[in-house]
Formats: sequence, structure tokens, C-alpha cells
Amino acid sequence: MKLFAAPASPFARKAVVVLLEAGLAGKVEIVPAAGNAVDPGTMPVDVNPLGKIPALLCDDGRTIYDSVVICRYLAELALPQIYPSGPALWDSLTLEATADGIMDASVLMVYETRLRPEEMRFAPWVEGQWVKIARTLDVVEQRWIDHLNGPLDIGQIAMACALGHLDLRHDARQWRVGRPKLATWCAAFANRPSMVATHPKV
Repeated sequence: MKLFAAPASPFARKAVVVLLEAGLAGKVEIVPAAGNAVDPGTMPVDVNPLGKIPALLCDDGRTIYDSVVICRYLAELALPQIYPSGPALWDSLTLEATADGIMDASVLMVYETRLRPEEMRFAPWVEGQWVKIARTLDVVEQRWIDHLNGPLDIGQIAMACALGHLDLRHDARQWRVGRPKLATWCAAFANRPSMVATHPKV
């Protein structure tokens, strides 16, 4: 199998972390890909017509995307426990969706400053994305810490990757301030070998 990914993408990182946690690293080739809607670059548009990563090319020729589907597929192969059974599943999936929403807003903030000419940038829109992130982090601090401290699941992996992207791209905004429980959890989870191995170096 081939996984098209980029180190700085939090969505791709989530898939790679699941890959490593599942012990499947030796069975999947990670293919670097980079680009955006303005310039697709080396994005795998022949594999995913949306031109987005991650995308997983399976041995039988099928393509699986996006990160939600890829992670579920990899877990079915070797790490099913990250999707608990019964009512707990919905908490795990909701936390994953929460983290993915943080990633979306974080990436959009980056695109606004990197892709738009300066005279076309709309600062209130960027700040609106951060307001969404900050409000969501407050809810995670208040409601989700017990879950984050529980058995490993997809929600934890997604949240750790989302927070990692905030550190990478928006460190000056200091998301940890006022959220000591989430900061403590993040510091501990970041020591997992899968997180250390995927720490973006860009």
C-alpha cells in the first residue's frame, strides 16, 4: 500500500500515527505529497481527484480517503480497539470530529496568509477561525479530559495531532494558557513513540 502524506498536514499525521500504532509501518510506503488548490504540486490528483491528503492506495488498486476513512481502514486491519464498541464509540467519533474541526480552522488560517496576496487578506475572517478553535479548546478542557486520559482511541490521536498543528503554525497564540489539564495531557501524549516519530520538522 501507498499512503500519500506530508509531515506538516495534521490530517496526514493522524493517519500515520494510526499506521504506526497498528504496527503496519512495514506494509505501507509513505509517499511525500505537497500542494494546494492554487497549485496542486505533487498532490495525488490521479488517486484522489480532490487533490487532498492523506490518500491511501491499496494493493488491489482501490483508493481510500480522507483521514477519517483511512484511519478506520487501518484500524480494521490491525488496531480495532481504537474504535470502542457500544455507546463509547460515539464519544470517540465525536472527539475525532472535534479535533478535525480544529485542524480545519487551523489550516484555513495558514492558507489565508500564505496563499492570498496581502491586499486580499481578511483579518477578521482569520480571527474568526481562531475564535472557533479557542472556544472548542475550552470545551475540551471542561468536558473531555477524562476521555482523553482513558484507553487509547481515535479521538485522542486526532486531538493530539490537532494540538500539534497549533504548536507548529500558531504557537504565538499560546493555546495552553488557561487550559492546564489539556496542556498536561498533550505533553504526556506527545511522548508516545508514534507521536515522536511523526513530529513535523518543517
